[in-house]
Amino acid sequence: MANHVSAAKRAKQNAKRRELNRAGRAANRTAIKKFQSAAAAGEGEAALPAVMAQLAGSAAKGVIPRKRASRKIARLAKALAKAD
Repeated sequence: MANHVSAAKRAKQNAKRRELNRAGRAANRTAIKKFQSAAAAGEGEAALPAVMAQLAGSAAKGVIPRKRASRKIARLAKALAKAD
């Protein structure tokens, strides 16, 4: 347990942020899996904007780095183009 008020506050903030980050990363994984299943069914064009928005939102909130979001979006779009 923290010995100072400020340390207790930081521990509380860190726990809250950790839970939000975990939820955000899980939502990213879910969005990517939904896109991949839609792309396999031939409906990838319709599903791409949703996964792009999810990843961009996560990057804006700091859940994942911006370049990682950009790289994932580019790779998904490339895979969709290759499938067509």
